[in-house]
Amino acid sequence: LRLSVHKTEQYGKCYVVKDAGDDPDVTHGCHVESIVEIGAEEDGIVEFRAGIGIGIATQEGLKIQVGEPAINPIPRQMIQNEIKKIIGKRHAIVTISIPNGEELAKKTLNGKLGIIGGLSILGTTGIVRPMSEEALKDSLAYELQMRRKQGNEEILLVPGLAGERMARKYLKEPKYAIQMSNYVGFMLEQAGELGFKKAVLAGAVGKLMKLSAGIMNTHSHVADGRNEIICTHAGLLGASQEVLKELYESKTTEKAIEILKRENLMDIWQEIAKRGAYHAKIRTGYATEIRVILFDKNGTIIGDSLEER
Repeated sequence: LRLSVHKTEQYGKCYVVKDAGDDPDVTHGCHVESIVEIGAEEDGIVEFRAGIGIGIATQEGLKIQVGEPAINPIPRQMIQNEIKKIIGKRHAIVTISIPNGEELAKKTLNGKLGIIGGLSILGTTGIVRPMSEEALKDSLAYELQMRRKQGNEEILLVPGLAGERMARKYLKEPKYAIQMSNYVGFMLEQAGELGFKKAVLAGAVGKLMKLSAGIMNTHSHVADGRNEIICTHAGLLGASQEVLKELYESKTTEKAIEILKRENLMDIWQEIAKRGAYHAKIRTGYATEIRVILFDKNGTIIGDSLEER
């Protein structure tokens, strides 16, 4: 990649336009500007500063120190390596800017992570690959790692904002929630490896019931099985063949719930929650205690693996 560089006696300046490929990246199309100033000292130091639109770390637990520009270690190292090829051991000051970065940062997790004032410069290889799913999983793992480094031993995992709102009506703890999307198994593995003592999984029954069958990616394109799960547990509680057929042919979970209420079979959700917790704990390598809470469409708890009925 060759860039036009504006040079003076004091500094060199250039910019690139970010191409995020298929990744869900708010910086796609942004101008990322860099100014490099060369000092007289030969101390081998490459100093980083935050220009316009680059965030500053304000919380412990990130990969960078509090007060530092939000430029992660790998991009820092890559920049340092390239600069040192040109200037050797001379002191350099690198200022990175993204002109509209502060506004774009409002669409990211930066504020939640304690990065204030702009965007982060992330990356592992410097090459954008068409892996939007992997990029999302990386960001989820990053947030989980930060919470653990801050000393948190419990975490609330929810599919999305709706699940978080439902859970917060009933739960004050765990303090922090992470919206894990469909990547339940991945986040459970991460929680176990990071040493979380407890994880609470809470969300709409239509998604989280899948855990009871060992389904750890809840996207409908990966696996469904909801009617099969409902029928299995209803059958174990003594549902008739006619009721099972009606449940099996239900087009929605809400319709199945209507039938279960009519037949006094709502206790199945308790068993489904417990079975989900069983499979989830296995996924953590038995390292993390699990609680599963299932909500109906109105945000009412219909299954809780900790409760007996």
